[in-house]
Amino acid sequence: MTQIPLPELALVALVGASSSGKSTFAAQHFGPYEVLSSDHFRALVSGSEHTLDANAAAFDSLFYVAARRLERGLLTVIDATSVRPDDRRRLVDLARAHDVLPVAIVLDLPRGVLEARHEARGDRPFNAAVIGRQQTELRRTLRGMGKEGFRHVWVLRSPEEVAGAQVRRVPLYSNKKHLHGPFDFIGDVHGCLTELRELLLKLGYTLDGDHATPPPGRTAVFVGDLVDRGPDSAGVLRLVMNMVASGAALCVPGNHDEKLKRALDGKAVRALHGLDATLAQLDAAGPEFRAQVRTFIDGLISHLVLDDGKLVVAHAGLPEKYQGRSSGRVRSFALYGDVDGSTDDLGLPVRRDWAAEYRGAAQVVYGHTPVAQPRWVNRTIDIDTGCAFGGALSALRYPEQELVSVPAHAQYAVPARPLADTGPTDTFDLAEFLQPGRVETRTFGGVLLRAGERAAAVETFSRYGVAPEWCVYLPPTMSPVETSARPDHLEHPDEAFAYFRGQGATQVICEEKHMGSRALLVLTRDEAVAGQRFGTDGLGRIYTRTGRPFFKPDWEADVLTRARQAAAQAGLWESLNTDWLLLDAEILPWSLKAEELIKGQYAAVGAAGNATLAAAVQALDRAGARGLDLGDWPARTGQRADALTRYRDAYRAYVRRVAGPQDVQIRPFHLLASEGQMHADKDHLWHLTTLGALADAAPGLFGRTAHRLVTLGTPDEAAATAWWEALTAAGGEGMVVKPLPFWAAESRSLQPAVKVRGREYLRIIYGPEYTQPEHLGRLKARALGAKRGRALREFHLGLEGLTRFVERAAPGRVHECVLGVLALESDPIDVRL
Repeated sequence: MTQIPLPELALVALVGASSSGKSTFAAQHFGPYEVLSSDHFRALVSGSEHTLDANAAAFDSLFYVAARRLERGLLTVIDATSVRPDDRRRLVDLARAHDVLPVAIVLDLPRGVLEARHEARGDRPFNAAVIGRQQTELRRTLRGMGKEGFRHVWVLRSPEEVAGAQVRRVPLYSNKKHLHGPFDFIGDVHGCLTELRELLLKLGYTLDGDHATPPPGRTAVFVGDLVDRGPDSAGVLRLVMNMVASGAALCVPGNHDEKLKRALDGKAVRALHGLDATLAQLDAAGPEFRAQVRTFIDGLISHLVLDDGKLVVAHAGLPEKYQGRSSGRVRSFALYGDVDGSTDDLGLPVRRDWAAEYRGAAQVVYGHTPVAQPRWVNRTIDIDTGCAFGGALSALRYPEQELVSVPAHAQYAVPARPLADTGPTDTFDLAEFLQPGRVETRTFGGVLLRAGERAAAVETFSRYGVAPEWCVYLPPTMSPVETSARPDHLEHPDEAFAYFRGQGATQVICEEKHMGSRALLVLTRDEAVAGQRFGTDGLGRIYTRTGRPFFKPDWEADVLTRARQAAAQAGLWESLNTDWLLLDAEILPWSLKAEELIKGQYAAVGAAGNATLAAAVQALDRAGARGLDLGDWPARTGQRADALTRYRDAYRAYVRRVAGPQDVQIRPFHLLASEGQMHADKDHLWHLTTLGALADAAPGLFGRTAHRLVTLGTPDEAAATAWWEALTAAGGEGMVVKPLPFWAAESRSLQPAVKVRGREYLRIIYGPEYTQPEHLGRLKARALGAKRGRALREFHLGLEGLTRFVERAAPGRVHECVLGVLALESDPIDVRL
């Protein structure tokens, strides 16, 4: 029985003369879409498998499809004779072009077997001599296939071996997706043993001589360059090798480690940059340790893909197209970065800044390029803080995204240039943003923004927006519930529960919908945090859902001061291990921001209607008293007067005099983010419970949001409906119904929330007489598709932008999403929805 441990991502060449059974073998061991057969492609381009003059077109098509599959990271099997080295060379070149392993499974059966099968088939338009020539060519070149570039070659020499072969998919060496951490990534050590031991102790590791034991569940990950420049490379190797051997650590190689291996192999290398001292230390340690070091470095993999593919570690970093792939080009990039062989004026290799262009989904942790402070760019972080050059040895805790450092004890080597101070490397490019195209998100895919929408967003925000440093998130619009089937309701909870049941949700949360104004609150622990984290001055900021200042400056300062004090009293800074918070809230009363709207629209309608309808009712009463036949005119006019009274009562319920900031009330419902954490992974009960501590600490400023948890398909639905009816009967706006999880990864089309507004509140929106049958029937035909589509796109853009900010992406990457939400808002949709 022949075992074939096939790499999970490879280009597989099925090689053999005609009638060797390649297609049968392929059908038994591979999926139908994994196999690309030359016979099949000949039939596609010519109508027959046997049209030999169609070979060129058939193979062009086959290689095109194979390339597209390999681009997507899909195992691809080529079923063709491929008995000649020239044919196989094209396969190897294709694999190398896409950085996957080329492997071959060769069916080299006896000639008599091949000829007997050929005779039995009778459908091949060539004689058996062709098979003989194919077999002769194969056997003449078979021994040299390994030198052609194939990583593995398996040869099956009899029908029994073919029948007994077992193909087993094996992960690539770099595939460690099953390891979820938590991890402690450690930057370039460069022989700094004392600092490494101090850093491990600071991270909670226990040291015993040349061994280290991690805190329960944690694993250290070294990003390479263990040796050279520092005082004790041999000691670092001893400690790290023992940690890797015990399972306490993982390690990828650095370029200095690779150069050391070449020297240990006897290759001609220049003993520069501390390599001479490293070799002397290994010589002093003895040949056995020297051999162990050589074996250790030789076994290191160019990069590792961790945590279900969400995390990649490579010494010099790695762009998305190379992650999880295997080739000399991938290894070279992982070791040396994006170089082309040129040097700068100091003779140093020119390294292109690949991280500035990185748009991959995985977070990449790397070193190689020493920087004064860890450098966050997009979803990458450089943690080589130049310990050997007198900087520090740094570690990144994952998933906490917490940085831990210890200072160098000395400057052991002199850098060719001072360590670069870091900061955002790409700013907002207005010209680029104004071009139509998609903003890529991890949770929804691409969100298309048209040029006109983009321009409108820039125009609006540049005129009216807060300082952009504060505006790291804008919330999505919210769609109403589906139109109610009840004859006297436009909106009702029945449809909300039915919608979420149909989407597969099992639990929802119903939250009281405050009749206030949506606002985002950025709170900082102190003013220093504003400069360090947001790059500006101030206590924080409060802005509207379109990015405009919510309060005038003196009011904002008062509210922010009290809000920060409440956060401190509630213990949120400590419990969340943060110096800043971003809250999503409603600010009451509604009249605080909507006073002009109330005066100019609602009150004007109410006053005009009250003046005319009251007089009309009186006139009709007098006419009726004189015995005139007025038909249904008095009743209809009375109904209109009653509807107007209800209309005035509806908007007056949200009007309250506000003399100063002490009259402001805040009802927070989302704790969106804090340092290193984007809280979309918490359910809505967690958000409401956590924020409830603010109401306990400062009840004059903060209030709780009333809510009900509903298990769908149970009596909970009726209880929540009764609660909604009581809220709306008392003059409340209604409720918001949300899936219990803040975000459901398995359903991109699931609305994050729908609003169910009360029957009387809707009079404000649709007019005093909207409940009349002729009006209500027309309104029930309202279309919600555009509103819901916008809500989804804005929600996922907001998530993406906030995630980028938490990951410390450059401002331009964050503001691309913030302005994207505002751009979508520029597209007109019925505002009453």
